[in-house]
Amino acid sequence: MTQLSQKRQALRARISPKPIVPPEELARREAERTQRRLRGRKIFERIRPELIGEHYNWFIAIEPDSEAYLIDPKLLGIIQKIKEQYGENSAKLTMFRLNETGTCGSI
Repeated sequence: MTQLSQKRQALRARISPKPIVPPEELARREAERTQRRLRGRKIFERIRPELIGEHYNWFIAIEPDSEAYLIDPKLLGIIQKIKEQYGENSAKLTMFRLNETGTCGSI
């Protein structure tokens, strides 16, 4: 006679409740991102003419507060430079592409 093994049932509920972020906090974060993006775009538009000729289609990451920027021809290269310069999660940078529109990709 064979015995059937009983399978353990997976838990279907969270152990702790999901943290809820108030709508005011979400709106504040979105406003900060928008302001950072606009400041970064302003700096990008100012420095693009001097960099676009020699570094066309390279990636550029701009820190709007200090106006410091990093450039690299590859996305992975710019990400590595950001990690070396600013650490893992502390940087608040805006990334563009040195071309006519500044976009990094297409839809």
